[in-house]
Amino acid sequence: MKKRGRIKLHKVKTWQLLLILVPLLFLDATLLRMEHVRMTELRDAVLEADASDNDEEVTKRLEELREFTLSNMVINVVDDNGEQRVTFGTGPFYLEHQYIKAANKALEEAESQLADDSNPNGNVYAKASDACRAQAISNGWTAWDDPNYINCMVSEIQKYPAANEIQDSIKASLPSTELYRREYAAPIWTPTLTGFMVLITLIIIVVIMYRMIVWIVLRLSLLFV
Repeated sequence: MKKRGRIKLHKVKTWQLLLILVPLLFLDATLLRMEHVRMTELRDAVLEADASDNDEEVTKRLEELREFTLSNMVINVVDDNGEQRVTFGTGPFYLEHQYIKAANKALEEAESQLADDSNPNGNVYAKASDACRAQAISNGWTAWDDPNYINCMVSEIQKYPAANEIQDSIKASLPSTELYRREYAAPIWTPTLTGFMVLITLIIIVVIMYRMIVWIVLRLSLLFV
């Protein structure tokens, strides 16, 4: 009974495999899309926790995102220097608010050093702050909470030669953005429902291609007989 119930793959015709392949491709795309959407939701949760300035929540959400990404087939399209590329994983993202908080702390420390009336250029920090606040208003920045504001402050301070030593101190104290960059890579294949469906689809595609190659070779060989 078992032998009678077995369906051998070589007995299945190619057109039947093509009929099976079409819904399988649709199912694969749906499952991969679901996993991509779930990854996006978890990544957005990380960014929301970052915006709320809750370090414990950020750590928790990052762990959830990492565990999901490492255990699922997450296909993502990311922007790489203006070019779109496909990658397995979350793609790079930044904890922007944590960086801004650390950068502002460095600027506050610089303020106490630069706010010195004995400086031949006057209160350098106050001058830089006045210039950058004006730019923040005209450009719609949220002062103190916008990377553009931080960049403006550093740029304005660098205009004063008397503050060279403090400029070096500011550059050294400002954290590297790479410290707040996160990216989790996903495996190419996982033993999940999505993984097995994709595997079955690939097997069927390989069988179809093999049969087509054999058919073409046989047809060509007949031409020279």
